[in-house]
Amino acid sequence: MINNILEFNKKFVEEKGYEKYITNKYPNKKVAILTCMDTRLLELLPAALGLKNGDAKIIKNAGGVVAHPFGSVVQSLMVAILDLQVEDVMVIGHTDCGAQSMDAQKMLGKLKERGISEEDINLLHYCGVDFDTWLGGFDCVENSVKNTLTIFTHHPLIPKDVTIRGFIMDSITGELTSVECD
Repeated sequence: MINNILEFNKKFVEEKGYEKYITNKYPNKKVAILTCMDTRLLELLPAALGLKNGDAKIIKNAGGVVAHPFGSVVQSLMVAILDLQVEDVMVIGHTDCGAQSMDAQKMLGKLKERGISEEDINLLHYCGVDFDTWLGGFDCVENSVKNTLTIFTHHPLIPKDVTIRGFIMDSITGELTSVECD
């Protein structure tokens, strides 16, 4: 598959397909979005929000969650706010999220099936990796969005003048439902 992608890329560049996507690093709408990496959202999310290339900083991971308050998600958000002029943050979970079914113990079992040794897993655990948090999912999308909102709104390094709001997107229609922090 990677070779097919590389062939397409070569033609894309040769035919100057990139020209309609040219923009700069600053988001036109001064918004950052934390959302899930779900394949259904690849085109649906920007289309449902009226976004085009260059409009927003989109941070994606499994479940659209913050695994650690000083991890890569918050680091990316800080860069967006401090260096790239982001003023608004949207946290967007979605219906039928695969992260809802994630189970850390099952994931560890799959790692072992794929040749990762018990010794390596134990070493990481000894070094402080909390597999239940890192590889575990969540039971409720709404609560997951609320948890992220709480982390962002109470984070000591996120400026208080940044607007932070949460939503759940219907993964079929793209409809947004607002989620309020408790």
